Amino acid sequence: MGPGEGGVVRSAQDVVARFAAHLSAARGLSEHTVRAYLGDVCDLHAFARRRGLAWHEVDLPVLRSWLGLMVARGRSRATLARRGAAVRAFHAWAVREGLLATDPSARLATPQPASVLPTVLPVDATTRLVRHAEELARTGDPVAVRDWAAVELLYATGARVGELVAADVDDVDLGDRTLRVRGKGDRERVVPFGRPAAHAVDVYLRTARPRLVAEHSGAALLLGRRGARVDQRQVRGAVHRLAGGAGVDDVAPHGLRHTAATHLLQGGSDLRSVQELLGHATLATTQRYTHVSADRLRRSFEQAHPRA
Repeated sequence: MGPGEGGVVRSAQDVVARFAAHLSAARGLSEHTVRAYLGDVCDLHAFARRRGLAWHEVDLPVLRSWLGLMVARGRSRATLARRGAAVRAFHAWAVREGLLATDPSARLATPQPASVLPTVLPVDATTRLVRHAEELARTGDPVAVRDWAAVELLYATGARVGELVAADVDDVDLGDRTLRVRGKGDRERVVPFGRPAAHAVDVYLRTARPRLVAEHSGAALLLGRRGARVDQRQVRGAVHRLAGGAGVDDVAPHGLRHTAATHLLQGGSDLRSVQELLGHATLATTQRYTHVSADRLRRSFEQAHPRA
C-alpha cells in the first residue's frame, strides 16, 4: 500500500490501473507501447516485493539493481532504454498526481538504444520479393493473396506494420490510391500508393477477403484464415517467408518501411516529404531513420560542386 491524495493509501494494482488510463488517454500512446510500459512497471514492482518493499518505497538503488538484473540477463540496449523510460514516466506521473513526494527515477541513467538501421533491400531485390508474393497469390490461396497485398502496401506506403494491420476496408481508397493510417499518438495521416499495390489490394478485396470473412471480421482490411483481423506477428512471419522464398536478404516489415524511405530519397524525394509519409513528428527522427547512399551523395556533389 502506498500514499495518495489526502493521506489515502493506494495499492500498487490501483496505481498501475490509473497509470494505464493516463498512458492511453492523456499521452495518446499506442496499445503496444502502453502494454510494454505497464509490463515494465509491474516487473519493477514485483522486483521490489521480492525484497520486501512496497511500490512507493522504490528508490534509486532499487531501480539501479533492477536494471542491473536486466543487464545480467542479457537484455538489449533497446529493452533497457525502454524500461528506463517506462519507470521514469511512471514516477514522474506519480509525483504529479501527489502519489509520491519525490521522484526516485530523476537521476536514473539508462543506455540509449544502439542506432542500428534495419535491412534495406536494393530495388531489384524488392522487386523479386513482391513478384514472388504475386506468384504465390496466383495459386488462389486467399491468405497468399492477402500476403501479396500486405507486402505491396508495406513497401508502397512505408507504413508501420501496426498501422497496416489496424486499417479497415474503408481506410483504402482505390480511386485515389491512398491508405488512411493512424500512427503514434493516434495521429492520422493519408499515404499514397502506386498502381501495383492498388492492383494487389483490388484483387484481394474482390477475390480473397470474401473467402476469409466471418461474422466476427468486422471492418478489418487484412483477415486471417479464420476471419479475425491479422496481427503483427502473422504479417512479420509472412514477410520473412516471402523473403526466403524470393532468395533475398531476410527482411522484416520495418525493413520494408525503411526500404521505401531509402528508395524515395535515392529517387530524389525531399526529406520533408519522406517525413510526412512516415508520420514522424520531427524531421530529426526522419534524418536518423533514413539515410542517403554514399553513391547518391557523391553523384550530387560531382554534379553541383564547382570543385568536384
